[in-house]
Amino acid sequence: MTETTIQAERGDAGDFANSVDAETKVAETPEDHRDELRLWLRLLTCANLIEGELRRRLRDRFDVTLPRFDLMAQLDKAPDGLTLSDLSRRMMVSNGNLTGLVERLVASGHLDRRTSESDRRVQVISLTDLGRAEFRAMAAEHENWVADVFGDLSKKDQEDLMQLLARAKMSARRAMAGARS
Repeated sequence: MTETTIQAERGDAGDFANSVDAETKVAETPEDHRDELRLWLRLLTCANLIEGELRRRLRDRFDVTLPRFDLMAQLDKAPDGLTLSDLSRRMMVSNGNLTGLVERLVASGHLDRRTSESDRRVQVISLTDLGRAEFRAMAAEHENWVADVFGDLSKKDQEDLMQLLARAKMSARRAMAGARS
């Protein structure tokens, strides 16, 4: 893939429509690739396009990064707060990746950090009232943006896609379990 293609798929390029994506490249030489590879690349391209657009809208509208939004989303679901380890596990990133983000959100007044009552070595992170209010405003718009992204799909298309993706997810899990055996 060219650097332009990689940037476009990540959402870094200005005009994605003028670049060639990985899926298109595969379609140009179908004899060299299996249908499963084309499917994987189409899923990846869709995910990258959607993520890039959501990142852009969060940045433009709220001056917020997707990781910040994701962190606040996890904390919104846990009114009593979460430990850094719990957040790390839920977000599938290392504690080190979260530390700086948490520090900045504490400094801005969006998060509160307190010592755990059961273990004085553990810090519990939670949203402040300001953080919760700002997150919920972002979440409401985010939900509308996601609906907009899928707006050209009928309800039936969405239901069919959900069923097919559920089957694909089960297939991937079975393959992963088999590879670990």
